[in-house]
Amino acid sequence: MSEDIKVTDGLRESATFDRTTMNEIRRAADTGIYDIRGFGAKRKLPHFDDLLFLGASMSRYPLEGYREKCNTSVTLGTRYAKKPIVLDIPVTIAGMSFGALSANAKEALGRGASIMGTSTTTGDGGMTPEERGQSTKLVYQYLPSRYGMNPDDLRKADAIEVVLGQGAKPGGGGMLLGQKITDRVAKMRTLPMGVDQRSACRHPDWTGPDDLAIKIQELREITDWQVPIYIKVGATRTYYDVKLAVKAGADVIVVDGMQGGTAATQDVFIEHVGIPTLAAIPQAVQALQEMGMHRKVQLIVSGGIRNGADVAKCMALGADAVAIGTAALVALGCNHPKYDEEFKKIGSAAGFYDDYHEGKDPAGISTQDPELSKRLDPVVAGRQLANYLNVLTLEAQTLARACGKNDLRNLEPEDLVALTVESAAMARVPLAGTNWVPGQKF
Repeated sequence: MSEDIKVTDGLRESATFDRTTMNEIRRAADTGIYDIRGFGAKRKLPHFDDLLFLGASMSRYPLEGYREKCNTSVTLGTRYAKKPIVLDIPVTIAGMSFGALSANAKEALGRGASIMGTSTTTGDGGMTPEERGQSTKLVYQYLPSRYGMNPDDLRKADAIEVVLGQGAKPGGGGMLLGQKITDRVAKMRTLPMGVDQRSACRHPDWTGPDDLAIKIQELREITDWQVPIYIKVGATRTYYDVKLAVKAGADVIVVDGMQGGTAATQDVFIEHVGIPTLAAIPQAVQALQEMGMHRKVQLIVSGGIRNGADVAKCMALGADAVAIGTAALVALGCNHPKYDEEFKKIGSAAGFYDDYHEGKDPAGISTQDPELSKRLDPVVAGRQLANYLNVLTLEAQTLARACGKNDLRNLEPEDLVALTVESAAMARVPLAGTNWVPGQKF
C-alpha cells in the first residue's frame, strides 16, 4: 500500500467542501477577484444522455438505412422573410466572434459549414471578409454591444440574429480582454487597441419587449424584408420569452441552454444561472404550440450538443434544428492532445483548457497571436468540421430510421423515454418502463 493511501485511509472528503470548492475559496482569498473562464457549465446536469429512443420492433417498423431515404433538410424563416434559408442539414454553427476566435478559425467554420450546406454565424464584433467569403449561408448577429455593427455588412447576410441572451450567461454581458484586442479587432469594433472591451447585458434602445418589435421592423426595412430575423435567448423563463419573441415578429427563435459555452465570463454565471437545455426545449415548444406557431416559427436549440443522438433528441422534443459552438471548436482542434505539453506550460492540460480570454491557445483557435493563429490551417480544419457535421447527420438519420421516420422532423416525444425522474419531468416524456410523466396528470 502506498504512503498516499495510508495517509488518507479512513478519511472522507466533504461533498459540500470538496477539493475543487476549497481550491476556489483559496484562490478567491488570495486574489480578491472572481474567476473568469470560457467553456460551459462543468457541473453534471440532466442532459440528453438521460433520454433513450424507442426503436421499432413489432408495433413499429424501421426503415432500411441503405435503401430508404431520411430527409435532413430544414427551411428557416418561412414566416415573413422573402428569402428563407434552406439548410441541407439541421445542424448550424453558433455565433462566435472574431476577437474571441482567430480569423483562421472563423474562416474554417465558414468552410466546414458550407461543405455541408449549412450556416454559420458571425458573433460579436462584426463580419470578416474571410468568414463571408467562405460561408454560403451566413447569419449576422446583432448584439447589445453593437461592436462592428455595419449596415452594409448587415445587408450581405443571409439572416440576422438579434441576441438578447446567451445560455452561459443569461442576464450578463460579455467581455474581451485587452490582450486579444489587436489593431484589426480594435478597428472593427471602433474601440481602443489593447483595452478590455465589455459587452452590455442589454440593448441600448431596449426598455422592454415592445421595443423588440420596433427593432425587428427596423431590421426588416434595412434588409427590404429579404432575410429571416432570429431572436436568441438564454434559457431561463423560456416559455414567456418565446411567446414575447413570437409576438414581436420573429421568424426563428434560438434557445440556448446553460450547457452552452462562452469565450469568457464569470464562473459563477456559467454554473449558477439559467436552466439545462433539456428543460428549455419543451417550454419553448409549448409556447409555440399554444400560439399556433410551432413549425411556422422555427426553433433552433443550442447548448451542449455533442453527437447525432443529441441532435435527434432535440428534434424529437420539437426543435427544427440545433446549433453547435464548443463541439465545432473541438472539431477544429481545440484542446487537442498534440498540444498537451504547451498547455501544461500555461498552467493547463489538453482537455481542460478553458482560459480562452487569455489569448494563449496553442491550437491557434481562441487567440489573436499571429504565430499561434498560423498553426490552424483553415482548409484542413474546415474539412475536419465538415466530417464531424456529416457524422452528426448520419447518426441522427440512423436513429430516425430505427424509429420508422423518413424525416428527422418527424421524430416526436412519443419516440423517447427517460432514465431518471428529473429528466422525465424536464423533457416531459415517460420514465422508462412506465407511462408516468412526473408532474403531469394521467
